[in-house]
Amino acid sequence: MRAVRVPEVRLPALRPFDGGELESEGDYDGVDFTDLDLVGQEGRGARFMDCGLTRCALDEARLGRARFVDCVLTGVRGVGTDLARASLRDVEIADARLGGAQLHGAALERVLVRGGKIDYLNLREAVLKDVTFEGCVLSEADFGGARLERVVFKDCAVRRVDLTAVRMTDVDLREAAELDIARGIDRLAGAVISPAQLYDLAPAFAAQIGVRVE
Repeated sequence: MRAVRVPEVRLPALRPFDGGELESEGDYDGVDFTDLDLVGQEGRGARFMDCGLTRCALDEARLGRARFVDCVLTGVRGVGTDLARASLRDVEIADARLGGAQLHGAALERVLVRGGKIDYLNLREAVLKDVTFEGCVLSEADFGGARLERVVFKDCAVRRVDLTAVRMTDVDLREAAELDIARGIDRLAGAVISPAQLYDLAPAFAAQIGVRVE
């Protein structure tokens, strides 16, 4: 297993967001977004560099194709946040509470997701490279058709995950606190699991190849 590269984000002194609403194709450099209501705002294609987003409400925020570089997101929350085809590079996400976040077709590189709970995360056809999920809960995440390279799950609860048509390289699942695969157990090639996880997944492996265990 090749080691996962983790982001080391060091934000500069930030200036407060000047209020108003996000703008499509907007350019935000060194901006502090703290305790803001960004519900339903339109920021498609916006660029965020060296930004901090803290305790912001992102329900139904439209951030498709947005770019986040060297950013820290802490305590963000929301349902239905649209980040389809967004790009996240050198980003730390801590204690997020998200439901139905749309990241299909997104590109994540050197991203750390630490703590929090994310339900129904859509990562279909996304590309994840050097991504760490640590101490978080992922419930019914959909990785269908995604490509994972150097991805690690540490102390995470991974529940009812969909791995249909996933491609994996150097994916480390050994330290996942829970590992429950709803679909796509045949797509674990390129991943490493622990002996205990193999025992737990044995019935699903048997069912996949048509073996009856009685």
